[in-house]
Amino acid sequence: MRNPELVIFDCDGVLVDSESLGCATFLDLAAELGVEMDLAEGMHLFRGRKMSVCVEEIERRLGGPVPADFVSNVRSRMAARFRSELQVIEGVHDALDCIEFPTCVASSGPREKINLSLELTGLFPRFAGRIFSAYEVGSWKPDPGLFLHAAQAMGVNPESCVVIEDSLPGVQAGIAAGMRVYAYTPDGDPQFLEREGAITFDSMHSLPGYLRGSLEGGTRPFSRI
Repeated sequence: MRNPELVIFDCDGVLVDSESLGCATFLDLAAELGVEMDLAEGMHLFRGRKMSVCVEEIERRLGGPVPADFVSNVRSRMAARFRSELQVIEGVHDALDCIEFPTCVASSGPREKINLSLELTGLFPRFAGRIFSAYEVGSWKPDPGLFLHAAQAMGVNPESCVVIEDSLPGVQAGIAAGMRVYAYTPDGDPQFLEREGAITFDSMHSLPGYLRGSLEGGTRPFSRI
């Protein structure tokens, strides 16, 4: 593959270290309803998933609907927790300084959450005007629609795009869009996402080299293994 014409970043777990914070907040409110699970199980079930899908699982375990204000409470508590605890993924600022290709963000989260996360970590100016939310597009990962919309809006063919992801739904969406996918896997089993067709890496400091094809793995095809 030639050099990418566009690098599409997911937000949660790729640019900002928000996955465990968000999941823990969600599980705290679920526990208040009587549905308890540990963080490891929650991360396995909910990472990269649409909020409504996560709520459906809680309702299945609860045996009935959650309160009408459940999601709004999750969002407000999550925002408060982000304001006090959210950190940028280590190495992201340095990586962005070294990436010479156009970039954008495409996230399954609502616009308010994306903007808050990027603002709190000093990343918003790097992506202002190039942020795409599934809630505005009407397409959630693993459907490829969000990534295809981002490519179209940026004037780039899908096959010339690279996606940076960390979750199974995100990897599946990128592959389905016909894009090369790099999966950030600082912990866990990288083979889990490699089997879906992603090229895995465990440090943001190495990402610019992969994108230039100068590091091992940077020339691997994006077809399924």
